[in-house]
Amino acid sequence: MRKISCLFALLLLLLSTSMLHAQGDSNMGDTMRSNGRIYVVITVILVILAGLFLYLIRLDRKMSKLEKNN
Repeated sequence: MRKISCLFALLLLLLSTSMLHAQGDSNMGDTMRSNGRIYVVITVILVILAGLFLYLIRLDRKMSKLEKNN
């Protein structure tokens, strides 16, 4: 469980720094926002991250189960 909380804290830190970096001027961001494509990009990123988290949680549970059996 400690691994998951450390991983979550690391992800939160990475996301907060990337959000701060994304506050600058960018024509590409404005273009994607005006076309509505930014929501597609955000959705894809969130789906990928959710899949990674679920995979890591499942892997951690399996490893814990194997450690208890041995």
